[in-house]
Amino acid sequence: MRLGLTYDLRDDYRALGYSEEETAEFDAEETIAGLTNALTGLGYQVDRIGNVEALIGRLAAGDRWDAVFNYCEGLKGLAREAQVPAILEVYDLPYVFSDPLTMALTLDKGMCKRVIRDHGIPTADFAVIEMLADADRIALPYPLFLKPIAEGSGKGIGTNNKVADFAGLKASASDLLDRFRQPVLVETYLPGREFTVGITGTGADAEVLGVSEIVPLAGYHGDGYGLVNKEDWHGRLDIVGAPPAEAKAAGDVALRAWKALRCLDGGRIDIRCDAAGQPNFIEVNPLAGLRPDYSDMCFIATREGVSYQELIGKIMTSFRKRHPALKG
Repeated sequence: MRLGLTYDLRDDYRALGYSEEETAEFDAEETIAGLTNALTGLGYQVDRIGNVEALIGRLAAGDRWDAVFNYCEGLKGLAREAQVPAILEVYDLPYVFSDPLTMALTLDKGMCKRVIRDHGIPTADFAVIEMLADADRIALPYPLFLKPIAEGSGKGIGTNNKVADFAGLKASASDLLDRFRQPVLVETYLPGREFTVGITGTGADAEVLGVSEIVPLAGYHGDGYGLVNKEDWHGRLDIVGAPPAEAKAAGDVALRAWKALRCLDGGRIDIRCDAAGQPNFIEVNPLAGLRPDYSDMCFIATREGVSYQELIGKIMTSFRKRHPALKG
């Protein structure tokens, strides 16, 4: 099977002048090489396409593939992760990972939490600030936690996100609105342990791959698993296998959320506990990091005895089951 591979290479955007923070969600060459090698090892003929603009150019030139492994995060807009799936649907090309509706919904953390809440899945109480004046109407009890509504990789999470009073709320909201030019999610702060759950499969076939606990160390930066902690975790945190009881509880909440949001093939869900130890949904990443020996999903797989190629194989098995007519 001829499989196209779409992706956003971080170095390409750096070369265009984008900052380290602006490119934080994009991929290293090690990731794309790892995916290419794993897919080739699984018997696929891989054609590296690149980003959404490269995809548009290739489609306009008449290029086609049997299917596309879509790993594009997108650069601009609140629905940027939906751009490539939407284009591929126009051309009736099957693709790996979630569809445009799920991609757009899950990138908007406020809209996503509304669906989660409607399904009765535990998640912290929240509000959305679209302009600074909205802060005057926040009625949630302190402490609160603020973050951009549509960023990944911990962008916007540093030292001023947890706030204890109205002055802190206004200062944090003002900073985030100015920096990211998008609404700000305000949540009741969850003081408990934090977990991240790897999931593979779709619908009734979805299953928990494994659960990691994020354990802060002395060098932990701020009050959340933010960009600084993610990009250089040494001395800042440990990523360890969750104990069985906690893994089961976090995994159950994550799997319910995965199915409620109709996520496909594979990804990761973040969970944090409240003061009573109840796991709460934080957010979902339907395009989880897949950099070998670096990304949370890969750490989980390795700890569970699943090789990198086997992990990609699980994702492809889910995709192929959704598209049984594909040959090769």
